Amino acid sequence: MKIAILGAMPEEISPLLEKLQNYEKINYANNSYYLAQYKKHELILAYSKIGKVNSTLSASIMIEKFKAETLLFTGVAGAFNPNLKIGDLLVANKLCQYDLDITAFGHPLGFVPGNEVFVKTDEKLNALAKEVANELGVKLHEGIIATGDEFICDEVKKSKIREVFNADACEMEGASVALVCEALKVPCFILRAMSDEAGEKAEFDFDEFVVKSAQTSAEFVLKICDKL
Repeated sequence: MKIAILGAMPEEISPLLEKLQNYEKINYANNSYYLAQYKKHELILAYSKIGKVNSTLSASIMIEKFKAETLLFTGVAGAFNPNLKIGDLLVANKLCQYDLDITAFGHPLGFVPGNEVFVKTDEKLNALAKEVANELGVKLHEGIIATGDEFICDEVKKSKIREVFNADACEMEGASVALVCEALKVPCFILRAMSDEAGEKAEFDFDEFVVKSAQTSAEFVLKICDKL
């Protein structure tokens, strides 16, 4: 199977490249894509760079140019749900764009005509992740992720997004990747390890914990590849 593994930052993909060691690097459309053989799978790996536009571009290229049949996203996020702590793993069952705003025309926040507010991920991949978590003895949370082009480190913004979307965490790429996968009919899985709690001083927690949290997420995604 051809499996795309996408992250937003080098820290989110480097642990995988270090483990794989042998890979081919292809430069395309102002980014680098890494092709590797892993057991019975062909992997296409990349970090998209931060934000919805960059992740949309990379996800589309991985599917259209490199012919990925499944896409797994690995990375970090800010926790909204008080039950989520730094280092915890969260798999998204659905995602929304919290900064998509045409409420001036009477539409709900996160909605534009032709799309739904929430985009769902693949139920079979999510179930597979639960199997992996059980085997590893790791607690895996499942919930809603809100995506937007802003690093949230403000309690007021955090409270509003959580209230409107019932979001458990926020990040800057997941919903756009899921939307691409839905449109192109490719199963999609979004996994995030909590790097901060998205409130006051979240930027300091992020800097401290991003590498460890990203590594936790990346290792888990590779375990999912073992089961596909």
